[in-house]
Amino acid sequence: MTDRAFPPGSYPVVVIGSGPGGLQVSHDLTRLGVRHAVLSADDAPGGMFQHYPVFQRLVTWTKRQAPVAPDSDAYERYDWNSLLADNPAHRFVVREVMAHDSYFPTRAEMERGLAIFAERTGIVVRYGTRWLSTRRDDDGFVLTTSDGEYRCIVAIFAVGMSRPWKPTIDGMDAVPHYVDVRPPAEYDGRRVLLIGKRNSGFELADGLLTHARQIILVSPRPARISVRTHSTAAARARYLQPYEDHVLGGGNVVLDASIERVEQTAAGFRVHTRGTAGAHDLVLDVDDVIAATGFSAPLGDLPDLGVATFYQHRLPALTPQWESATVPGIYFAGSATQGAVGLKKYGIPSNSAAVHGFRYNARVLARHLAATHFGIRPPAPTVAPGDVVDRLVGWATYAPDLWNQQSYLARVLEFSDRHGVVDRGAVPLAHFVDAAGPDAVAVAIETDATGDIHPVLYLRRSGAVTEQMLESDPLHDFTGERSRAHVRGVLADDLDGPRP
Repeated sequence: MTDRAFPPGSYPVVVIGSGPGGLQVSHDLTRLGVRHAVLSADDAPGGMFQHYPVFQRLVTWTKRQAPVAPDSDAYERYDWNSLLADNPAHRFVVREVMAHDSYFPTRAEMERGLAIFAERTGIVVRYGTRWLSTRRDDDGFVLTTSDGEYRCIVAIFAVGMSRPWKPTIDGMDAVPHYVDVRPPAEYDGRRVLLIGKRNSGFELADGLLTHARQIILVSPRPARISVRTHSTAAARARYLQPYEDHVLGGGNVVLDASIERVEQTAAGFRVHTRGTAGAHDLVLDVDDVIAATGFSAPLGDLPDLGVATFYQHRLPALTPQWESATVPGIYFAGSATQGAVGLKKYGIPSNSAAVHGFRYNARVLARHLAATHFGIRPPAPTVAPGDVVDRLVGWATYAPDLWNQQSYLARVLEFSDRHGVVDRGAVPLAHFVDAAGPDAVAVAIETDATGDIHPVLYLRRSGAVTEQMLESDPLHDFTGERSRAHVRGVLADDLDGPRP
């Protein structure tokens, strides 16, 4: 149809997907003046939030009340669901649409917030256009879609982790996935076995507590709980009633066991398990089995193009700048950016699987693409030498990208005689540590294995990078004199000595 946006043709950048990752990267490319097309197989913005989570309430919070001004940049730290914008009318949209009977929005509230963000910011998407295949040409890539061919220099896949994934186990073909869960009332009085102990497994268990006669959660490793791992990449506290029920002998069970095979029976399913870590081998007769085993990125034919994958082929292998590690020019936005694993200090992964993490990745990615592929480099602000300490301790205390992407994103100040102190904004910490560059200081927030949260300064001098950890503060306020004195001491040579 001629009246639809982005007809087939050539564009500098093509973005595939209209979930939060696609919306955020499109918004930021527009801010920077990078012409691009956005294509989506869906008929509206929202991505997976049009359908999931099954039991409606998210695990990412948006707090109506927070310890910072509600219209400030720092408030982003407490609103994990709204996308990022500079215009005040476009910010914190999910907070605006929530009923606030909980600080976890419903799926419908999240979907509505994304639609309003797209409308207010003027994001244009060609909906109803399905990406079918990919090939190279002399100038970049050709994306074949249900509407025709699109040529581009850079392709960004914001396709989410949206393909249901199940492990290769004998009999799993007959087991419904999380996405196929029936209405809760249909599980009344039934014995239900859930394969998987991450958020989707505990979400289902929590949602079925008042319906199922017994719930059994099974996976080979013990349940990882967010309050123990100090990470959101574990079962979240709000879903843990089934776990408490198990610990206190309430009738529901959490088993550490591998699934050897699943057999259908006249009454339901027979599940053969092999205990791990000393647990017993068991044969369990249940009415229902559900695979709460997660999702993979729908990569289509990208692996045939050479895009490397890992994690049982569920994620693309990415550079710190979210580019395919094996096919330059192919980038990812949204939850697939967890394919750039970062430093994983203390074993803690990024928050790139969720909106509150990958929205910042998208902003950094847009800036990187604008500079490296299209020569667009907005002027970087400078900082007076006397304000450097204030800037660093202020970031450590308030910068939402550092708090929401701990040990993954850092804020950087560069030092030179020619330009003075230059604010380079947020960058991937792994890139700062590994890449060459001028003398600089980066600050990140990190949580160690004991749960202690503290800022870390990364000093790059003559190409070598060293770390200086600042002391923690019980209120996470690093603007006091103790932190300031530490930063001044660390940067004495950088602020007073000659610069190359």
